[in-house]
Amino acid sequence: MSKQLEDLLCNGIEQLSLTVTDQQISLLLEYLQLLEKWNGAYNLTAIREPEKMLRFHLLDSLSIIPFIHGDRILDVGTGPGLPGIPLAIFYPERQLTLMDSNGKKTRFLFQVRTQLDLGNVIEIQSRVEAYQPEKPFDAITSRAFTSLADMVEKTKHLISTTGRFYAMKGQYPEEELSVLPKHYNVVASHRLQVPGVDGERHLIEIELSAS
Repeated sequence: MSKQLEDLLCNGIEQLSLTVTDQQISLLLEYLQLLEKWNGAYNLTAIREPEKMLRFHLLDSLSIIPFIHGDRILDVGTGPGLPGIPLAIFYPERQLTLMDSNGKKTRFLFQVRTQLDLGNVIEIQSRVEAYQPEKPFDAITSRAFTSLADMVEKTKHLISTTGRFYAMKGQYPEEELSVLPKHYNVVASHRLQVPGVDGERHLIEIELSAS
């Protein structure tokens, strides 16, 4: 990876007020390199330019870091590992399960996990409705997975009673929130500022109702 991309990543991380090690920077850049390399054959993302991948994928994923809680995290509809791989690199002490129904994407994730030696990552090829984990997750993340109502209903068997859903969205999803089932509470809506990315970005935080 070029010095220009490294500088862009470091500057973006600084703007996000995150603290990372040199090793984490190296892993993020190596992941970006693998994403670019495999994208041609596996069609992992419509974005082709490494600089745009860095801004629209890496920095976008890293922008939610301050808000994610829980030791066991499931990233549903993860695609090429977004936001799951950046989260796993940033939080080596947390367990990340990355799920996608697309075999090409989970094969790519296996390559990433192996090459980057990410011992805290498990990739699962499955439809979310069919997945039955040994125990529920503390947090479920998604990025352009489906509507909020579909997300919480399809994954409700996967989350602990005290767990939270974290859905990454573009514009504030007012219409989606209006049809959210009654037994879910919106805890917070975080307006995200992604360095180098124009347009609105939001993280919607949802929990199961206690009643």
